Amino acid sequence: MKLTARTLSNQALQSNALTRREFIKKSGVITGGTVAASALPTMFVSQSTQANSITKKAKVKTIRSVCTHCSVGCGVLAEVKNGVWIGQEPDFDHPFSLGGHCAKGASVREHGVGERRLKYPMKLVNGKWKKISWNTAIDEVGSKMLEIRKKSSPDSVYLLGSAKFNNEQSYLFRKMAALWGSNNVDHQARICHSTTVAGVANTWGYGAMTNSFNDIHNSKAMLVIGGNPAEAHPVSMLHIFRAKERNNAPLIVIDPRFTRTAAHADEYVRIRPGSDVPFVWGMLWHIFENSWEDKNFIQQRVYGMDEIRTEVAKWTPDEVERVTGVKEKQVRRTAKLMADNRPGTFIWCMGGTQHTIGNNNTRAYCIFQLALGNMGVSGGGTNIFRGHDNVQGATDFGVLSHTLPGYYGLSAGAWKHWSKVWDLDYNWIKNRFDQGSYEKSKGKAVKPMNTKGITVGRWFDGVLEDKKNIAQKDNIKAMIFWGHAPNSQTRTLDMKKAMEKLDMLVVIDPHPTTSAVLSERKNNTYLLPASTQFETYGSVTASNRSLQWRDKVIDPMFDSLPDHVIMYKLSKKLGIDKQLFKHIKVNNDEPLIEDITREFNSGMWTIGYTGQTPERLKKHMRNLHTFDKTTLIAKGGECHGEYFGLPWPCWGTSDMKHPGTPNLYDTSKSVAEGGLTFRARFGVEHNGTNLLADDSYSKDSAIKDGYPEFNDKMLKKLGWWNQLTPSEKKLAEGKNWKTDLSGGIQRVAIKNGCSPFGNAKARAVVWTFPDPVPVHREPLYTNRRDLVKDYPTVADRRSHYRLPTRYASIQEKDYSQQYPLILTSGRLVEYEGGGDESRSNKWLAELQQDMFAEVNVVDANNNNLRDGEMMWLEGPEGGKVKIKTMVTDRVAPGVVFMPFHFAGHLQGESLEHKYPKGTQPYVLGESANTAMTYGYDTVTQMQETKASLCRIWSA
Repeated sequence: MKLTARTLSNQALQSNALTRREFIKKSGVITGGTVAASALPTMFVSQSTQANSITKKAKVKTIRSVCTHCSVGCGVLAEVKNGVWIGQEPDFDHPFSLGGHCAKGASVREHGVGERRLKYPMKLVNGKWKKISWNTAIDEVGSKMLEIRKKSSPDSVYLLGSAKFNNEQSYLFRKMAALWGSNNVDHQARICHSTTVAGVANTWGYGAMTNSFNDIHNSKAMLVIGGNPAEAHPVSMLHIFRAKERNNAPLIVIDPRFTRTAAHADEYVRIRPGSDVPFVWGMLWHIFENSWEDKNFIQQRVYGMDEIRTEVAKWTPDEVERVTGVKEKQVRRTAKLMADNRPGTFIWCMGGTQHTIGNNNTRAYCIFQLALGNMGVSGGGTNIFRGHDNVQGATDFGVLSHTLPGYYGLSAGAWKHWSKVWDLDYNWIKNRFDQGSYEKSKGKAVKPMNTKGITVGRWFDGVLEDKKNIAQKDNIKAMIFWGHAPNSQTRTLDMKKAMEKLDMLVVIDPHPTTSAVLSERKNNTYLLPASTQFETYGSVTASNRSLQWRDKVIDPMFDSLPDHVIMYKLSKKLGIDKQLFKHIKVNNDEPLIEDITREFNSGMWTIGYTGQTPERLKKHMRNLHTFDKTTLIAKGGECHGEYFGLPWPCWGTSDMKHPGTPNLYDTSKSVAEGGLTFRARFGVEHNGTNLLADDSYSKDSAIKDGYPEFNDKMLKKLGWWNQLTPSEKKLAEGKNWKTDLSGGIQRVAIKNGCSPFGNAKARAVVWTFPDPVPVHREPLYTNRRDLVKDYPTVADRRSHYRLPTRYASIQEKDYSQQYPLILTSGRLVEYEGGGDESRSNKWLAELQQDMFAEVNVVDANNNNLRDGEMMWLEGPEGGKVKIKTMVTDRVAPGVVFMPFHFAGHLQGESLEHKYPKGTQPYVLGESANTAMTYGYDTVTQMQETKASLCRIWSA
């Protein structure tokens, strides 16, 4: 038999007689360390040489895991000997990563065993870090929480969760916050893709990536706007390259900065930061002008396109050029590339979302795809790349201030549904909340239980704002940062003030993060070491909605504990453990992960997290090699016919064996085979116009037209009620497809070829949003004062997520004379998120040792700056950073770019001495967000990080 990398990979899993590294060594491929590093792709280079010193008699166990960085979900093979993680290899059988790794993924072993981790619980006492026990930590933290609860309210304790939780921990964390009695709970998705979720969900039903990385293989064109996958999600570029090679698909990159992704583009378009809507409308102007739109698709499946036409007509080529800076020929050429090469996919990331009108941007992207008929087709869709390994899952499970798990919202009906799932009395949960009323809806007072909590982007305003201006009983008094990097948030100096005002600050993380050192706190600060995801197990959801099961690689290192163990210990102190774990087994303080999975399987009917049982997910991980690398469907084997990771919605109970839904809204497949229609989420008509699909339906549908969402009454009206079993009828009476705990309504709808959530048109007009039709509004801090009159921001809001929010009162002042340059920010390939984890990795730290700003040569010369020298950069709110200068044409004249992964310096001063000994990251630097300014999306409170102002000078 010919020995290939793949057969070797399979052999390594089945027999530990010969590892890939040993094979390469014995074959004479490697003759020296330097030669190996230069001659082989990085995916072939093992992280550890410790295995060389292990005796050959020792048995090395290979454990399949998933990378803990971005949400591509790459496969990792961990090599473990006697409980010690000695090496890693890429997983060549993995359908997403195909054996590839980026720099971060290739070094995840260091994340698990890194020496700079927080090793035991610590407490700040008179400005000094003191080691304490877990019992002491839980007792003191829990006592203070209860004290604040009694004195102020449960809303005065903010529970800030994490995209680093697995699905089970995410679900448990949101449930814990609910039983604590507060909606002041959130996580990183608020400041990365909340505008995506809101914009996309309010267009066609679900706020997630519609297709997959692998489905890009079928794309005939690819448009990337506000994204840099070559650095932010490098393995995703493998799939983009495959479409270029297979289909000769043009790659269009639209970005203010010439990125590493743009270097591969067939068409690179440089737009002015914050002008996304004008550019998209500019493309649509040419599409409508030349009748390139898909008229049949629009007629059958889209509502409100005529109103879009009216707005687009205003964006003539001259006006598009005035606002975006892009000439008509290039706008037309880009539009024609997409029109001529269908199906085409539309890819975006935080460059499109992190704006005060981020929801307008994401809806404009969706409308563009609807106009070309690129939705619900393989090779099309909106492929939204997410930046943390489980940011999709944590979002799905409601670690957010405005919803319960599964996007059920915060209505009484939503709470009653989850009360039934949890087998708890609804009134008991209701009484856990503050009983006051501080907001009104439609003229009626609303309780905190049913009002959106403060967002992560503005938790510090919940501390600093005058109490009379906050829609809750009292200010925030205690912050629990559970897996969150505060330097990823804007307005660092305001955050510092808030930290110093808190009664208690708790950091639960494998690393101390900049939370430990940013403020001048002297007491009542706790650092509690959480385990990494390699030291626990459970499911994780990739960007494409597929779930993967991580097995534990090693036992918790040092004195760290898995997050769900900490949740159990804390809930016990708070007196809610019996309710929180009523149907979840706990062994030696560790809740059984599989029981948590089964509990959310029993309640997550809205988005179809009901069919992915632990058993099915584990089976998929055992059979990676059977899944097609483009369609993701298993061909033969025990997973035959199922899509890898059972991408949600995976409808009904596991007994239905639904295969998962690879591409959302694809009517060419039956719902039972993974097909779908657009969701009937917005009623059946608006202003007398039909909102249901017109002569469009999924394959094998018994209803040959549009239809509303299913409930018990609809089943009876259709004569399908008797297709339910007697036990299903009992539970389905008075329920709908998302509250029927039997799953019978979903089962019968799908049996008859129908989508449980109905069959409607996507809506191009969202009448419930501040801007029903997406419009351009100038950033709050803009140097284009000539455009403010024509495209002003919205008025200030008295209460938005419980806080007053400023818009017009900022924009009305001209800051551009003193701060003339546009400031934007983004990612680097070497680091991820706030960077504490990756900057504590010696392999990654060696690659990027300095915080810097990219400055065009014109601006460098005008400000007396030289490449490699230190410079000062200051924003209009007074925050300034001392950083290195990179003189480059990557940015246009007038634009400055900074990466946001750094921390540990503040306005020119190092904070290294404030870290507990031995825990400071290898690389420290200024946070870009110290200089970044105020600005929040009109719908979700997404922070503005892509279009502000600054001034620069030599240091």
